[in-house]
Amino acid sequence: MQVERRSRLALRTVALVYLTVLLIVPVALILYRTFEHGLVAFWEQVTTPASISALSLSLEIVAIVVPLNVVFGVFTALALVRGRFRGKGLVQAVVDLPFAVSPVIVGVALVLLWGVHGWFGGLAEHGVKIIFSLPGMVLATIFVTLPFVVREVEPVLHEIGDEQEQAATTLGASRWQTFWRVTLPSIRWGLAYGVVLTVARALGEFGAVSVVSNGVSGESETLTLLVANRFEDLNLPGSYAAATLLMGLALVTLILMTVFEHRSDRS
Repeated sequence: MQVERRSRLALRTVALVYLTVLLIVPVALILYRTFEHGLVAFWEQVTTPASISALSLSLEIVAIVVPLNVVFGVFTALALVRGRFRGKGLVQAVVDLPFAVSPVIVGVALVLLWGVHGWFGGLAEHGVKIIFSLPGMVLATIFVTLPFVVREVEPVLHEIGDEQEQAATTLGASRWQTFWRVTLPSIRWGLAYGVVLTVARALGEFGAVSVVSNGVSGESETLTLLVANRFEDLNLPGSYAAATLLMGLALVTLILMTVFEHRSDRS
């Protein structure tokens, strides 16, 4: 018993030291640098036109990406769990592809596809600009956030089975009625958790977005790009303030994630 207690204590100590060195200390230093000149200085940095534009653009991308991923994720999960078709394994692999591919590679692929000299580059001649504008950033963010809703809804569908859906169909319900009144309420907490993960990933995306964005302030500069650009310009107070703002959004997302995870486990 004494040896087991010492082993548990040692593991906890190692975990705490690891988290402290890699997470708590860097975050604490950023917060210290952000507020070392007071709240007024922080407020001045986060209310500049560049900061407001970056925050608005980040939230706009989230507002576009999340509904699209919800629709795609729910119906893809339903197809993978309830459907029987050839190539299901290939679809599973494609869904997991963003976990394996570097976001920078995704950005380069989008440039090769939608850039001026890409396969669909001719669209720019007709006034449809994809790369270095909002559509390209949305496409990049959709790709990197693609799996989250699918992978959170899929196990819930496995868990609940299809007995209730079959019963609803037997009683005369249409497919849409069965989906809205039976399936969707059953997967709501898993779906909510997937949405929160998508929001968190979309807000923090840097690699793919940095490739398809020209980083011009007020046009195609998200919060993550604002942090990097200010740091490169040696505007350290501005970079720390933008990073703290981004952490604040991440903290809200983390709280929501914890709530939805708890509700999902209880359900």
